[in-house]
Amino acid sequence: MSISKTAAALAAALVLGFGGAALAADKVPAGPGLGKEAPADLVAKWSISILPDGTGLPAGKGDSRAGATIYVRTCLGCHGTNGSGGTGGRLTGGIGSLTSDNPIKTVNSYWPYATTIFDYIRRAMPITAPQSLTDDEVYALVAYILSVDGIVKITDPLDKDTLPKIQMPNRNGFVSFWPAAPKGF
Repeated sequence: MSISKTAAALAAALVLGFGGAALAADKVPAGPGLGKEAPADLVAKWSISILPDGTGLPAGKGDSRAGATIYVRTCLGCHGTNGSGGTGGRLTGGIGSLTSDNPIKTVNSYWPYATTIFDYIRRAMPITAPQSLTDDEVYALVAYILSVDGIVKITDPLDKDTLPKIQMPNRNGFVSFWPAAPKGF
């Protein structure tokens, strides 16, 4: 049964349940009539999720040296010098502090996958212009942020092949919700 026929049958059942006269299924509206179907190009623009294993990563590349320049231009105002903190929060530091009395949860100390950093930056940053960075700029920013704490070398280029291979410091710091985690997680 299609969704619209199911909705119509449900609406008719509700009317009957409240003592009203039954409506013919073809006379019951399919829904509230709000909005419109999203165009395919808009759906594609927002279907940009990156999985921990790198599935969904686009072509492109960047390194820390390029990322430092981009960081100063687009990130410094909110995240401070070298990601040390600001109104937008701290990105770096804290590695090894999670089991201490004063854990510092940052992108570098807490997040288990480097691919998540790419996904978040590409989707949401900079806060004043989300999705305005090119894929090369996002790879470069990720390289820069990771290089601040020595997770990658300043000269290490990141791309769709190298990014998923990065072992984040807290990769094994989470308890799996699944008895056996799906492949790639």
